[in-house]
Amino acid sequence: MSAGGTGRVEADRGDAGGVRTALAGLTTRGRSFLAAGIAAAVCAYVLGQSDLLRVGLLLAVLPLLCAAVLYRTRHRVTGSRRLSPARVPAAGEARVHLRMDNVSRLPTGLLMLQDRVPYVLGPRPRFVLDRVEPGGRREVSYRVRSDLRGRYPLGPLQLRLTDPFGMCELTQSFSAYDTLTVIPRTEPLTPVRFSGSAKGYGDGRQRSLALAGEDDVIPRGYRHGDDLRRVHWRSTARHGELMVRREEQPRRSRCTVLLDTRAVGYEGAGPDSAFEWAVSAAASVLTHLLEQGFSVRLLTDGGTSVPGEGADGLAGSGPDAAGLMMDTLAVIDHSGDTGLSRAYDALRGGNEGLLVAFLGDLDEGQAAVVARMRQRSGGALAFVLDPDAWTRGTAGGPAPGSRRGERLRLLREAGWTALDVPRGAALNELWRQADRERSGLTGVAGEAP
Repeated sequence: MSAGGTGRVEADRGDAGGVRTALAGLTTRGRSFLAAGIAAAVCAYVLGQSDLLRVGLLLAVLPLLCAAVLYRTRHRVTGSRRLSPARVPAAGEARVHLRMDNVSRLPTGLLMLQDRVPYVLGPRPRFVLDRVEPGGRREVSYRVRSDLRGRYPLGPLQLRLTDPFGMCELTQSFSAYDTLTVIPRTEPLTPVRFSGSAKGYGDGRQRSLALAGEDDVIPRGYRHGDDLRRVHWRSTARHGELMVRREEQPRRSRCTVLLDTRAVGYEGAGPDSAFEWAVSAAASVLTHLLEQGFSVRLLTDGGTSVPGEGADGLAGSGPDAAGLMMDTLAVIDHSGDTGLSRAYDALRGGNEGLLVAFLGDLDEGQAAVVARMRQRSGGALAFVLDPDAWTRGTAGGPAPGSRRGERLRLLREAGWTALDVPRGAALNELWRQADRERSGLTGVAGEAP
């Protein structure tokens, strides 16, 4: 269980209108007692009845005393919230844990707890807690769920306190917020090997300098922590300082995942729309390739990449790399671009690895731009989503000579492994189909990388 956005806050003590706030919190019962006490005191003064005056003072002081004690107590109640987990896939559930602590020397009255959540996460949770003893705590939890990816704020936490006599009721809002990140759903993929991609470490033909591997003939200066067994004595004598042999290891295989976010390329909205399928499919491929040890880059039609990544993409399978990309995909939305030229320019740096593209509707000009992208990669795989198939229920694959068929033919002639994506298609089946088409084998899964 992972905790996210844990925050502990205490109520604000600086309230210039404390008296007004306390009096405004009097309930109907408290106001009635106060009015009756004042009326009894006035009658006692007019009639000269001292016993009635004592009764009136008791009735008037009781709600005021309750309000004063409750106002002081609310400054000594703290609240915290913990998400478990803080990042959840769409249609998954997260649990929110709330904790209230009474740090005063006085017990509290009845506590009514309420947390603010966006409507897409479900109804607003409310809890009723019994009196909390001095130094005591109470813990409650509730579940949230969303079918739509995004980032949703939780809070602020609101606490309503009442005294044991029901004379006064005060509401306290805490200032802490937490954020629940709903990431796209991912589908496990079968390991296959596509053209232009080598194994994560073993078959890479390019090599880069690192910390372990075969010796390089070019030495470098000694650094603190280097193994003395790697000292290159001949170069040490020539340079007059310790020199060690450089070492190398196979370079990680690289992959660029291109996600077309153009609004003109998709129709429809909602969890079952073509755009949401493309986002979830891109997340699945990114997760799969990171697990396989690839260096992965997420690229959009606007030519932008995941913030903070290097020129070669985010390497490795650590949670930071996957988490950063999932957070980006959680909030990605349609762009106002009408073309893919910026994405083509971003690929002109010469990424020799695999290119996996999820594309919306393509006209003739944009299909030509995508076809030229093949020259910037070692292997290219395209999943093309047609609006007719997703919004109008067009069944079957593209007919020969149709617009859908022509754009796929253009991509395939340029060297792409291009597949048409029907409505509700399973990504893993298309993934395996792409491997079969690339290898020319029918019904045989590709070799695992």
